[in-house]
Amino acid sequence: MEHTPPPLADLVAHPATERLLIRFSSEGVMQGFRDILRELQRAVMQGHVVDPAAFEADSIVARLESRLAASDDAWLERVVNATGTMLHRGLGQALLPSPATDAIVRAASQPVTLEYDLSQGTPGRREQTIEHLLMDLTGAEGAAVVNNAASALLLSLRALASAKDVLISHQDLSTLSESLDVQEILATSGARLRAVGTTSSVSPADYETAITDATALVLRVHTTPVDDTKSTLMDLVAIGRRRGVPVLEFLVNGALLDLSRYGLPKEPVVEERISLGADLVIFSGEAVVGGPEAGLVVGSARCAGAIAKHGLHRMLQCDKLTIAALEATLRLYRESACIAQDIPTLRAWTRPLHEIEDTASRVLPALVSALGPGFQVSVQDERSRMTDDERSSTIPTKVIVVEHDYLGGYRIAGRFRQTRPPIVGRVEDDRFILDARAIFDPLDMVPNWTDELDG
Repeated sequence: MEHTPPPLADLVAHPATERLLIRFSSEGVMQGFRDILRELQRAVMQGHVVDPAAFEADSIVARLESRLAASDDAWLERVVNATGTMLHRGLGQALLPSPATDAIVRAASQPVTLEYDLSQGTPGRREQTIEHLLMDLTGAEGAAVVNNAASALLLSLRALASAKDVLISHQDLSTLSESLDVQEILATSGARLRAVGTTSSVSPADYETAITDATALVLRVHTTPVDDTKSTLMDLVAIGRRRGVPVLEFLVNGALLDLSRYGLPKEPVVEERISLGADLVIFSGEAVVGGPEAGLVVGSARCAGAIAKHGLHRMLQCDKLTIAALEATLRLYRESACIAQDIPTLRAWTRPLHEIEDTASRVLPALVSALGPGFQVSVQDERSRMTDDERSSTIPTKVIVVEHDYLGGYRIAGRFRQTRPPIVGRVEDDRFILDARAIFDPLDMVPNWTDELDG
């Protein structure tokens, strides 16, 4: 018996279609019906065996609803970050301060003076305000901004060392290669990296010996949480001044203020690196600074100016939303009286331990109720990573350890990721851990199960 699908009009008139038209656009619903009808007709014409139920209106409407729901799921989904790591690449790095998100909405929904000078009525430069803010905050003579730190390094090498040598220690080269595609950057920049010293040690004298007429830059990579490299930088600057070679420092976690003032591990402060004589300093807008993703460059007027004016700069420029968010973030650093509260990353890092413990303790009854039998939960002392780099500094925290009679930590973690919104914790020693450091609403750590726990 040959089966034929119902007419399109019958599907539109189906009672369940009204629900689809409320949730989805009429164009999407109509096109979805046409696609399914076409698929059924093609299957029949090609002689495939098709379940007769597939031709019924109920089946077609249900099939379309499932298809539309799947396509409606956003890739960027809100999650609860209970990993304890505020700067988590997989979860979007820094949360932006309120003025930055307000600035993004304004720039996205209204015309703004992105490249327009109101005083003159003429075209302007989109990075001008950002550059002035960076110079104010760091004491540098010049500044430049591009879309990320890798681009900043690429552009710096292209503008200052194309077809010339850049000296870097073996250790720094290894560190840089862990986070950036060094070979691709070199190929695009045209610079030649010359490794200095050995894989285990390097001295200022090694750099001076390696300098030739072809040397254009000395590149340092700063990764250590404790700022114990002042003397090394000063030595390299002295050599660079003597030999006419600029020193560029790439800060993995460059900060705009001294975190040790808040009882946190010290990260390199950009202003200090400039005062020590670095000709250029590159750091990220989205890391310790707590703003949007951007590559920030500060330094001498000559070096920074060469970067800002290079032809490649236009290709690597920030879009208007990044410019808006970055300006708002940098203004907070210049004007806020309570910066540690205004920048979400700093707020979480500087949160008092007793407050974190209170958050964890308050949620225990609701968590026990939601989890059901077989689970054990407890509040314990732990340490949070400040970033997701394995070399990251750690700070004390309070966590909720979730264990089960027979389910391991990874099974429990997977289950927490299935709730809405998904709750992302971490697993250590086969224990599932919810870190309360960055959780300000305790109920965020309570899963909203959609079905029963699998055995």
